[in-house]
Amino acid sequence: MGNDGGSIPKRRELVKNAARAPTISELKATALESLSHAWAHCALSDAPLDLDAVVSDWRGRLYSYEAILKGLMPSDDPNEVTPAVLGIRSLRDVAKLKFSKTGDKWACPISMKEMGPATKAVYLVPCGHAFAEVAIAEIKAEACPECGEAFAQENVIAILPTGEKDLDRLQRRIEDLQASGLTHTLKKGKSEKKKKRKAGETAEEEANGEKREDKANKSDAGRSKREADSRIKGINNSMAATLTARVLAEQDERNKRRKLAQAAAS
Repeated sequence: MGNDGGSIPKRRELVKNAARAPTISELKATALESLSHAWAHCALSDAPLDLDAVVSDWRGRLYSYEAILKGLMPSDDPNEVTPAVLGIRSLRDVAKLKFSKTGDKWACPISMKEMGPATKAVYLVPCGHAFAEVAIAEIKAEACPECGEAFAQENVIAILPTGEKDLDRLQRRIEDLQASGLTHTLKKGKSEKKKKRKAGETAEEEANGEKREDKANKSDAGRSKREADSRIKGINNSMAATLTARVLAEQDERNKRRKLAQAAAS
């Protein structure tokens, strides 16, 4: 058609342009944004991170200590995302990180580089002290520069690694540790035999629980306090001890309410 005052579209106007591939600068900006978020937020709860109370798994991901502790406690919520989904089944699977602070900034104590997405960082197992990767590579030390604890090169863990080489190395490391019966923190993992024995002991305790119920109720408050004290006895970090005590107190209170509800139902 024609002569109607309109225009006939040409073929190139009808064919949609192919989606433009992102430029290298755009890809880098996206990666930096993702890394910045990972440095600032817990990988489990997505809550803001406090580098004074951070733990990390074998992949170098960062978590809030409180989020991991709460996640490892039994929960009545079937939809709750637990650390087990991320391969964390006990506190032995995470290392408590120790960052150094210079003024109001977290920085590598050797290179003074600020710790964050702009600095490739590592931490040492088993002590947990964190440094800029370049600093550890240059000094070639066999003991932690901060505490003097010995470490092996395979136990230098990259924080939030993005390179395939680093990821493959960490994967091989955890596989070797698991084959030796060890966890990420170089502590012994629970064997299947121990798990079965523990399950048997738990079943036996439950069977005898009713016989001890009256006596247990009389000293419940005092025992709860002693148990809480014993469970945090080995935690040297004051903040970690406080968080642990608070989480345990909440868990004890939930257990008490559950028992009362069960008793009322019966």
